[in-house]
Amino acid sequence: MDFRYAISFVFEAHLPFVREYHKDDNFMQAGEEGRYFEYVSETLLPLLDVFYRLETDHIPFRLSLAISPILCHLLSDEHLQKKYLTYVDKQIEFGRQELERTANTAENKLAQLYYNTIVDRRIAYTERYEKNILKAFDFYRKKGKIEILASCATHAFLPFISQNPESLQAQMEIPIAGYRKYFAGAPQGFWLPELGWTSALESYLRDYNYSYTIVESHGLLFGNPAPDKGCFFPVKTSNGTFVLARDLHAVREMEKITNDELYRNNDKDVGYELPPETVSQFLSAEGERHKTGYKYWARLNNGCAYDPKAASEKIPEHARTFLENTIARLEEASAHMQEIPLSLYAQNASYFGNLWYEGPQFIETLFRMASGYREIKFVCPSEYIYKQNLSSIQVVSPEFSSCGLNGYAETWLDVSNDWIYRHLTRSMERMTELAERFPDDTGLKERALNQAAREILLAQSSDWPALLYKQDSTEYARNQAENALRNFTTIYEALGSNYISTEWLTTLERRHNIFPNINYRVFRHKK
Repeated sequence: MDFRYAISFVFEAHLPFVREYHKDDNFMQAGEEGRYFEYVSETLLPLLDVFYRLETDHIPFRLSLAISPILCHLLSDEHLQKKYLTYVDKQIEFGRQELERTANTAENKLAQLYYNTIVDRRIAYTERYEKNILKAFDFYRKKGKIEILASCATHAFLPFISQNPESLQAQMEIPIAGYRKYFAGAPQGFWLPELGWTSALESYLRDYNYSYTIVESHGLLFGNPAPDKGCFFPVKTSNGTFVLARDLHAVREMEKITNDELYRNNDKDVGYELPPETVSQFLSAEGERHKTGYKYWARLNNGCAYDPKAASEKIPEHARTFLENTIARLEEASAHMQEIPLSLYAQNASYFGNLWYEGPQFIETLFRMASGYREIKFVCPSEYIYKQNLSSIQVVSPEFSSCGLNGYAETWLDVSNDWIYRHLTRSMERMTELAERFPDDTGLKERALNQAAREILLAQSSDWPALLYKQDSTEYARNQAENALRNFTTIYEALGSNYISTEWLTTLERRHNIFPNINYRVFRHKK
């Protein structure tokens, strides 16, 4: 190999199921769908812009994306595509108002910058990418620039459903067909939502032919036996699945960089500050305010105006520091191992753009800068693994772990959300009961059984307990969890009484339309 150190970036691209459907939908109110619209505008399109510029300038880059099945569904949903364009058009209309309001003020240049950026992204979305962002990512996958990992069906925290084998197999089997639909071929890697690992997953990863997965650093370090090469080299489970560890030092360093006082304050939006009549396009029917995308403040504690030029000038310094510190850690590790050490930085993609405005620019700068370092190479996990002597990789069983608060499971199990699990556990058992009781049904009954499968999968999503724990959109999260469980129970009882309301079922199928080709029999016992 012509390099001494390897760096791998793996970004998880995921959102909760925030699609809303109303018969009288006028496409004007975003609601929780605003999360999706912001994610597309502030993370996905900027990342594609970075790939486009790097490719155009012949700058080598390699990174991995774990695109969740839920996000795949949201991105390909025509209803949401229309609503996204309505949302962007509202931003453009509001931008014209802002240009007038800020005329002859220091904020005017920023307003012009945001207005131009939003217009450019609308053009890119409709013309360059033809509303098909997944196809755009697949373009770079085919060119060997990015690797796309699979993830479980509805972002379940897998350790908490591992006691129910049928639910676990459904979460891991259903995404395979979706992956083949959007990206062709079979995925090499499997992203564990929240990096939630338990030893019960080992056999399922092998059964569904996933070559590798990623765990939090302490999950590997506390493994049995302890890994000889720490977190800088993969291990494999007893049945041959490779496991890599996230470089927690890189994560902490990136967090420190992100909080620089010159960078933009992404939380402070004029949608929360201007009079209601000025931001009327971004008010809900109940008067709740939403973000406009026009943000004028830096992270400075004294509320200084955001200076994009000063922020941009800071990025090369931070990129160089990140690279050099990573190289220093890898150099120290290489003194204790013969193989090329790896630093794997894994993070939610929303960190770059949606949470940290300058994040995509940082990624671009990092790749451009790294092209001048001969001793390092950015690689994708599968590329790194298969360049090793696979037979010599140590067999280790990782410890139960996650990337949640304090590294275990308290984010998804505390007083704010523990009520979910007693209902969820019973419903999972009932879903298997239904699949066994009605193995060959067709027509309306089959539709109901398939919808029951969708509802139980949505109820398993780790997003709802996480939002409840963080006190973020708590009413929405509670409603989503309760509604999915209630819908499942309604179908269960309807099948028991042999009466199903066609109108009610049809409405539910339109609202929760994820996995249109789902087969409820995936919840049957494996023979």
